[in-house]
Amino acid sequence: MTYENKLKQVDALQEQINQLRPLDRDALLQLRAYYRIGLTYSSNALEGNTLTESETKVVLEDGITVSGKPLRDHLEAIGHSEALNRVYELAQSQSIAEKDILDLHRLFYYRIDADNAGRYRSKPVIITGTTFVPPSPSKVPAEMKAFVAQIPQQRDALHPVLFAAWLHIRLATIHPFIDGNGRAARLLMNLALMQAGYPVTIIPPLVRGDYIAALQASNRGDNVPFNILLTNMVWEAQREYLRLIQSLQEE
Repeated sequence: MTYENKLKQVDALQEQINQLRPLDRDALLQLRAYYRIGLTYSSNALEGNTLTESETKVVLEDGITVSGKPLRDHLEAIGHSEALNRVYELAQSQSIAEKDILDLHRLFYYRIDADNAGRYRSKPVIITGTTFVPPSPSKVPAEMKAFVAQIPQQRDALHPVLFAAWLHIRLATIHPFIDGNGRAARLLMNLALMQAGYPVTIIPPLVRGDYIAALQASNRGDNVPFNILLTNMVWEAQREYLRLIQSLQEE
């Protein structure tokens, strides 16, 4: 699929969204519940989780397991939901610390692997489908500290959407965890977007191939495909957000 840069359209829609604020508490709670299901389902599905969106809803809202589905898939849904709650808390500030990134991974992963949750990997990893090799384990702590140290400067220098893209790319490139790097990167990306006033942005499984190809291009030093892809995803998220707001305001 071919994408065009939608940054101008994103800015226009963000002005519309900002004019509708502040929303009342009931609307905010309904939106939060809506995105908890949508983002949890889509982010996990990108990584091979077999729960459907409706099954994810059953697991998170009713606490019921789905017959025939792996236990890990259920734990990933619950963990992602808990990590998203932390994103909402962190979005009240305008900073991102190394501890915050570790905390997001810990919340997502501790039910699956308590020993490695919120801890940098101690082993090399291979990313399937690409020749890119992430930094060796011994280099990860220093790479992460350098990454986090760049965050304030990059936030000031870049458009908020491009800053969110940069965060995702850098975390995915360093690949600091033994597993869960993609979900941690998407949570971090959404944290930056929410801190800047943008709605939760979902990368649907439908565009998984384009998403992976864009990440592979960034591994080769070309961030443009991912940047453009994310402008499209944010634009779609804004359109959906406005639709939801309109439906909540109907009498």
